[in-house]
Amino acid sequence: MSDPSPTRVLVTGAGGPAGIAVLRSLARRDDVVLLAADMDRYASGLYLVEAGARHLVRPGLDEEFVDHLVALCERERVDVLFSTVDVELPRLAAERKRLDAVGTTLAAPSLETLEVCLDKYALAQRCAEVLPTPRTALLGATDAGSWDYPVIVKPRRGAGSRGVHLVEDAAALRALGSDEDTLVQAHLPGEEYSVDTLADADGHVVAAVPRSRLRVDSGVSVAGATVADPELEETARRVARAIGLVGVANVQLRRDAEGRPALLEVNPRFPGAMPLTVAAGVDMPSLALDLALGRPLPAAVPFRELAVVRHLEDVFLAPSDVVAEEAAR
Repeated sequence: MSDPSPTRVLVTGAGGPAGIAVLRSLARRDDVVLLAADMDRYASGLYLVEAGARHLVRPGLDEEFVDHLVALCERERVDVLFSTVDVELPRLAAERKRLDAVGTTLAAPSLETLEVCLDKYALAQRCAEVLPTPRTALLGATDAGSWDYPVIVKPRRGAGSRGVHLVEDAAALRALGSDEDTLVQAHLPGEEYSVDTLADADGHVVAAVPRSRLRVDSGVSVAGATVADPELEETARRVARAIGLVGVANVQLRRDAEGRPALLEVNPRFPGAMPLTVAAGVDMPSLALDLALGRPLPAAVPFRELAVVRHLEDVFLAPSDVVAEEAAR
């Protein structure tokens, strides 16, 4: 009997650290053919795959993005699609049946889970009853005089710490106006952690790997260490159950004044610092691929404590090998 055909996997967001982490993980499997996509022809992850497997796609908010990507999946016979871009995920999850119809499985949480996670106010409301969550309110529906300062102000939707800032007093908070798309949140004084979390098809958490964020650049951890802390792991499991997670998410926690891990937010996708979790013993991209293919996952995957300092890596190629702009049309 001949070996089964390799699984064809397309990874979008190939220019970001999360996309590169997924590509590098899956490249170690000999049963996978990798394809990479990005809106930028200079995205470094495009050049981690063969020349014929590099694709330019529309921006995630473009009205033709989904049509274009579904057509690409059909043309390239993609078995599994990994999107590593926040704005792409809910649009693709809403069209999961269209992807299924062309033979492509979307390796992402459900649309309902994505919508809750990407709306930080909805997430805080969902989780407040089952775990410590900082006081959270919409800017336009709160009394500036009722807060202990400083407070955190952040966009209701967004990623990568964009738009997050500290507000020192009530006058400064009032000066921000009443934008309903802005959140006010109690400032937690303790150390921050990211917990890479993977749940199987039944919602059982197979792995929860806490990472300290020793140095952060533009919302991405560039130095950190995995931390064996049962309290952090259990908190992430409770978050996963509350949001109905199936697949991978990055749960961000910070200790409150009592030292308890409290929820900040959830990124329902692969984080940029995923290589540390993989090196520590939990290859979440590979496990997520098995999950997408309907294969059973282990009941638990242990990890070891490990530190990392990240750096840029150069990819050299002939100028003629850079993806042509015409490839996007």
